[in-house]
Order: sequence, then structure tokens, then C-alpha cells
Amino acid sequence: MDNTSGMGSSAAVPPEIDRWSWGAFLCSWIWGMRNNVWRALFVFVPFFGFFMWFALGAKGNAWAWQHRRWESVASFQAEQRAWAKWGAIIFIGGMLIAVLGSFFAAFSMMKNSEAYQLSVTELRSNADAMRLIGQPMETGFPMGSIQYSGPNGAAALSYSVEGPAGEGKVFVEATMSLGQWNIQRMVLQHGKDRLTILPKDCGNNCPH
Repeated sequence: MDNTSGMGSSAAVPPEIDRWSWGAFLCSWIWGMRNNVWRALFVFVPFFGFFMWFALGAKGNAWAWQHRRWESVASFQAEQRAWAKWGAIIFIGGMLIAVLGSFFAAFSMMKNSEAYQLSVTELRSNADAMRLIGQPMETGFPMGSIQYSGPNGAAALSYSVEGPAGEGKVFVEATMSLGQWNIQRMVLQHGKDRLTILPKDCGNNCPH
């Protein structure tokens, strides 16, 4: 078959390259600019752009062959394989960044939450906790959940704490009513011992 590359939309496309293009699908407009497929810029058009991604995957190889001059089918295939490889790397890297970003945002939200900040204040002002852990206290990232329903909410958190005298884990249950957070129960686990920080002075009626 003659080299028909770069001859426009009516040019015949070799059957061995007329297949799905991962490079066009994953790299879209960047791939399009390199391969003279300017219609790839339609990915930026709202709603229509979603379908353009799949059109690029299905027809990308054919469009790239028709709109750019290539030395041979072999050179075309080599470059498109490189696009597919880099597209996969970019896609996987983007997914990892998105996942890590989501975790970081969640941890940051919890660490900056009023429920967490209130519990840290209570922990650092508790004489028994200071005796067990020591000063200064360093707290870890909180884990758990915070839920909101209008002006009300609830939080169930846990986080590590360590200091010069020892280390432990803090468990917190808090509620928000009309925009005001209050800690209902707070416990410091230190080895086999459990110190109830809140509610205070509950004596033998402290929940377990």
C-alpha cells in the first residue's frame, strides 16, 4: 500500500493501524496538537467533550495518519506506542495524586475541626494525662468520622499522643448542637490503663 499519510480526511488508512488509540484517549488535546488533529481540542467543550474522549480513542489513529505525514507505518506505530505508554503513566500518576489529595484533605479537615481541637485542649489541661504522657504532648492525625446535619453534628475520633513520659491513644465522642461542639466522652488509653478525661468526676458511673 502506498504511503497515504498526511493527505487529508479522504486518505486511505492502513488496516493495521486503524484500531483503538490509547495515546489519543489518555492524552487527548496534547496528543492532538502533536499529531495535527485539532478536533481534539473539543474535549474542552462542556458535555460534548466527554464523548470526544471516546471518539479520539476510536478514530485517533486514523485521524493522525490522515493529517500528518509519516515516514512509514512502522514509524507511526512506534510513536503511537510511546504516546500510549506516557498516557498510562500520566493517568496512573494522576489517579495516585487524586487519591492522596483526597486523604490529605480528609485528614486536614479532621485535624482542623473544632471537635478535635477541643479534645486536644482538654487532653493538655488534664493533670492525669500530663502525668502519664508528659509535656510537651504531640498528637497524631485523627481518624474516624465527622457528620453534619444543618446546625447539628456528631464526631467519633481517635488519635495517637506521645510525650516524654509515654504514649497512648485518645478516643473522642462529640456532638454539635446549634453550631456548638461539646465533647460527650473522651478516654485516654495508656497501655492497659484507661483514663476517662470526660465526663469529669463520674466516679463509678463512668461508661466502659
